[in-house]
Amino acid sequence: MDSIFSIGIQSLWDELRHMPVGGVWWINTDRNEDAVSLVNQTIAAQTKDARVAVITMGEEPKKIIRLENDLGPQTVKLFSMSTEADSLYFLPRDIQCTIDPDHYLVILKCSNNALQNIPTEKLLHWLEKINRWAKNQNCTVLVVNPGSNNDKLFSLLMGEYRSLFGLASIRDQTDSFLYDIAFWCNEKGVSARQQLTLKLIEGHWHVAQQEETVVQPRSDEKRILSQIAVLEGAPALSENWSLFETNEALFNEARTTQAATIVFSLMQNNQIETLARQIHTLRRQRGSALKIVVRENNTSLRATDERLLLGCGANMVVPWNAPLSRCLTLIESIQGQQFNRHVPEDISTLLSMTQPMKLRGYQKWDTFCDAVSNMMNNTLLPADGKGVMVALRPVPGIRVEQALTLCRPNRSGDIMTIGDNRLVLFLSFCRVNDLDTALNHIFPLPTGDIFSNRMIWFEDSLISAELVQMRTLAPEQWVKPLPMTADTNPILNAKHDGHVWRRVPEPLRLLSGNEESASS
Repeated sequence: MDSIFSIGIQSLWDELRHMPVGGVWWINTDRNEDAVSLVNQTIAAQTKDARVAVITMGEEPKKIIRLENDLGPQTVKLFSMSTEADSLYFLPRDIQCTIDPDHYLVILKCSNNALQNIPTEKLLHWLEKINRWAKNQNCTVLVVNPGSNNDKLFSLLMGEYRSLFGLASIRDQTDSFLYDIAFWCNEKGVSARQQLTLKLIEGHWHVAQQEETVVQPRSDEKRILSQIAVLEGAPALSENWSLFETNEALFNEARTTQAATIVFSLMQNNQIETLARQIHTLRRQRGSALKIVVRENNTSLRATDERLLLGCGANMVVPWNAPLSRCLTLIESIQGQQFNRHVPEDISTLLSMTQPMKLRGYQKWDTFCDAVSNMMNNTLLPADGKGVMVALRPVPGIRVEQALTLCRPNRSGDIMTIGDNRLVLFLSFCRVNDLDTALNHIFPLPTGDIFSNRMIWFEDSLISAELVQMRTLAPEQWVKPLPMTADTNPILNAKHDGHVWRRVPEPLRLLSGNEESASS
């Protein structure tokens, strides 16, 4: 008869507790001490004749493993391993040098934050390998992984149900713990997307009493969780509304929901990446029934930022100029919807897809061509939406080097070069209908006063074709910028007020003090 081992959480029903031989189970914890406690309680939950082996990463096992006199197996095999990633690959071989793992519970207690720096491909390859090994050796492998920020790993592993029989996470909530089960498969069946409240009482893990009879959470589809700034000072509109002071507090509460509506507030541009990571975590971990809305309270979103938030799993982004009444109507319009767009497992894929290239300002002719060509060849970027390229020819009497001194792009990804008596600009992720607005921000003077004509390319095929022509320009015809362009002093004493450039008056003293006294 095959052995069945149990997780060390008391009052937990068998569907979420049992771990038969032949598979791998994985539990993340926020704190290292919780991981140690869970390992010790899991050992204590086994029978007297159970075969148990514990491997600790980067720690002496005798210092953290404690056997209770009246609980658990009579003996436990203890092993230690280094924190190096390569040591994971030698784990099966090293264990079999000492024991026959048949019908063993093998517990791997990872070092704190040790797995966060391992490349995704290597980790998934190891997981596939250890799953085959557990099946062939007829043993159970339990990985207990402590880490301060395991959201990325948890989202990644949710798609590895072919290599994992169970995935769960224990999150600290100050006075209690949230046991978040992504999926758990054993002889009792398959359970998924469940959340339970745990208590740690005198070193023993318990399911909170009120959770024992609730297998699945109740429907919360009518709930609306919102950051307080979304309502512009108005109180909660009904008993279904819950308001939160910060996006972080809203995010933490949203992690316990199933089908509610979550409304984030976006006040400034530096919040975008954090908000994108929160939306990605909610969408990957809480499923497609959740409705996620971002309201832009101040002007802060570019087209690429909006594309990033939608790609991470947001149902809708409400623009800053939409009044509150319009915002509430849009929130109402998405009720009952199911999110059906694909969200990549790794958010870095989305960030690299939507972020502009890391260049700005003047580039050499060949560097400019290479940079724009790489953008055109990036298959992760949207077709015919990568940006606009414009060639500007100065009016007679102005050299192209002089026109370059007036070109001051502020965004990363906006680059220019000069050659063949033309100033060529590439504005990443700029729409063609916004070109005039962008040029007014880049040049302190009207472009009609500086340039006699311009040519515009905004489709990928047309930009690529023009790059082919640009590469034929001989290096002798490339133009170097004037030395004065390296000067940090501004050419014009002017500031941009958001609409146009305006001169800033400078006070001038006509007579010095010595000259005044001499004249008297």
